[in-house]
Amino acid sequence: MDLYENFRAFVTAAESASFSAAARKLNVVPSVIAKRVQDLEQRIQAPLFMRTTRSMELTDVGEGYLLEIKNLLSNTDDVLSGLSKNRGHLEGHIKIKIPGTLGQLYLSPALQDFMLLHPNLHLEILQVDRSVNPLEEGFDLALGALPESYGGVVDIPLCALDRHLCAAPSYLQTHGTPQQASDLYALDTLVYATSGSRWQLMGPQGPVILDLKPRIKTTDGHGLLESTRKGMGIAVIASYLSTPDLKSGQLVEVLPGYRVPQIWLKALVPERRLQLPRIKELIEFLQHHFSQGLMPLGTSKSTSQTLS
Repeated sequence: MDLYENFRAFVTAAESASFSAAARKLNVVPSVIAKRVQDLEQRIQAPLFMRTTRSMELTDVGEGYLLEIKNLLSNTDDVLSGLSKNRGHLEGHIKIKIPGTLGQLYLSPALQDFMLLHPNLHLEILQVDRSVNPLEEGFDLALGALPESYGGVVDIPLCALDRHLCAAPSYLQTHGTPQQASDLYALDTLVYATSGSRWQLMGPQGPVILDLKPRIKTTDGHGLLESTRKGMGIAVIASYLSTPDLKSGQLVEVLPGYRVPQIWLKALVPERRLQLPRIKELIEFLQHHFSQGLMPLGTSKSTSQTLS
């Protein structure tokens, strides 16, 4: 297993751009990482990194070997994971992409519950507020609600997400209430950046597309909600965030004759990872966990649906 450990040291150092950071991830001292990388360099008779006192970068040789070695490690982990599954428990490493607000509120807690069920698993969870091709970027699965799909990657729906076009009553009192979709061009709009500045609404006469110049564009879902509450403009906000404020009257629905299309929370999984026991188990867990949708903020399990 010495070669395996050398491979792990090299990949972790390459991803961390630091022997010290790699050592912390692997629970060893930096000199151990340096020695393992040096052993690998001696074996291939070529340097893998260009190192200075301030930086560390992969050489062309290192770049060439990185993907191959990552695949070797992944295949080895898959074999070991299969053996562990046959012994009655799951083992291995799962690298997961989650979005920001949705990830913090719902996905991270769900993944923590999954970890409690499978203590021998190791999860690497990265928060990324953009669409990710898990096949190209080395994720076992990417969770999110953006519409993009990719070749060689399976889309697995988890639950539908409702959204509402809403504003604070104070904003509408000051600036006027829009009567039709085109009125939004003359008003302040607040946009969730990852969804983009193009809104699609389903109106009485069919779909309406609006290309907006928003007053605020943010990847912070809580910030978007708070800006709307403070009367800064009109926003499309997911129901799990907006429902309590709509019920209390702190926000009101705008253009009730128009509907904001649903989006779907989904898992993107590379086809070649889909049959791994640990990935299959996680997907099944998430499908069950979110089978009844997302419980809006400010509600309790006693007054709303449970998630598990």
